[in-house]
Amino acid sequence: MAQDMAALAAELEDMAAADHRAAANGYSDDPAQQLTWRRLTARHSDRLGEIMDEHGWPTMELVGAEAARAAWLIAQHADRQLDIQRRAVRLLEQAVEAGSASPRDLAFLRDRTLVNEGRKQIYGTQIAGVKDGAPVPWPCEDPEHVDALRAEVGIEPYAAYVAKHAPA
Repeated sequence: MAQDMAALAAELEDMAAADHRAAANGYSDDPAQQLTWRRLTARHSDRLGEIMDEHGWPTMELVGAEAARAAWLIAQHADRQLDIQRRAVRLLEQAVEAGSASPRDLAFLRDRTLVNEGRKQIYGTQIAGVKDGAPVPWPCEDPEHVDALRAEVGIEPYAAYVAKHAPA
């Protein structure tokens, strides 16, 4: 079983590495590069669905910290497969409750899923675009308390987060 988990960990890490390599092209203006990015994230999302069917959420205890983070990245980028994102949120919630996953990762995935559903986000982690040179978040449910909510899950204050994502 340990060998199987090592192979699963390596597979998740390989998928995340491929995701990182393709991500820059996915945000380009070239339709062919965008299509390649969409196909890659769809394949990875399908595979994550299979992994969740077989193992539940790939926790740090199951596959190690790096592979667990890779699974989170794959779920984050499953934007066109909301069923996968929703299921990942549910399983990640259970893992967080059990102390086996990061509340921060759950906050980012929950916001991403809410935005993909056309709803307001909770933690202000998803940026809608740039206006007058400053990143603008997707609408938040409770913007007055977003920094307190972020602090509860280990995310830096919104202003610090935005400063890291501001255009150079």
